[in-house]
Amino acid sequence: MKTKPGILAMVSLLVLGLSPLWAQTDAEGCKDHPLFSRMPNFYIDACEVNDFDSYEFYLDEGKTVAVEGAKTYLSYYIKEGSPVPSELQILRNFINAAQKIAGQVLYKDGYNAYLKIARAGGEFWVHVKACDGADCYQLTIIEKKAMVQEVTANEILDALNSQGFIALDIRFDTGQATIKPESKPIVEQIAAALRDNPSLKVSVEGHTDNTGTPQGNKALSMKRAEAVVAALVQAGIASGRLQAAGWGQEKPVADNRSEEGRAKNRRVEVVKK
Repeated sequence: MKTKPGILAMVSLLVLGLSPLWAQTDAEGCKDHPLFSRMPNFYIDACEVNDFDSYEFYLDEGKTVAVEGAKTYLSYYIKEGSPVPSELQILRNFINAAQKIAGQVLYKDGYNAYLKIARAGGEFWVHVKACDGADCYQLTIIEKKAMVQEVTANEILDALNSQGFIALDIRFDTGQATIKPESKPIVEQIAAALRDNPSLKVSVEGHTDNTGTPQGNKALSMKRAEAVVAALVQAGIASGRLQAAGWGQEKPVADNRSEEGRAKNRRVEVVKK
């Protein structure tokens, strides 16, 4: 029995995974990043989203920098039969879009553009890579942020019993003593450790980096320590078990000449009394 040509062609497409319908639509679960609209006539071939990752960005003069944060990777291909842009057209499209929202170009060559966009909602680093022939391009976007510290009540208690203190990455609004929402779980775990050990008394001690004046930093660190104490009292811990202290920049644990060092120095320590 002979197979009809039309049926044979359809079977071949299915076997090879070349269905025009499948090849021209976005991959399942993939969508554009909120920062950018896609180039006309392109579809998303693949995507990957990670809550925390690192990516290397090129700067001028051959320098690079590794940026950490939430990572989005998107791969785009042009739809069959559509006019193909140039590599420059792809790069220029995203450079212009970034510059409209106060973005800057960190580095550019014939196929790559590295961009940085600082907005009220965060800091975004972007790598645009145009394929040779411009029938595809990739976006890698890092929303810069530090790893959020996760700590349990048992870990806090173990550190207090073994070392007498624990350093915690409790974050505050810049220049303020308002605890950021992402740090409230850490405060809740301190409260849990204190509730489970009614005889435990602690000193909550604030520390800063050396940005600003020594007097201002000491006052700020004291206000932040008092904010943590107030949150613990609100969580049901008796105020008589708590003490607040502010050391400002007096007790650094890392080199203030680097951002990494300054980040380590901005901390709250819970000290066993």
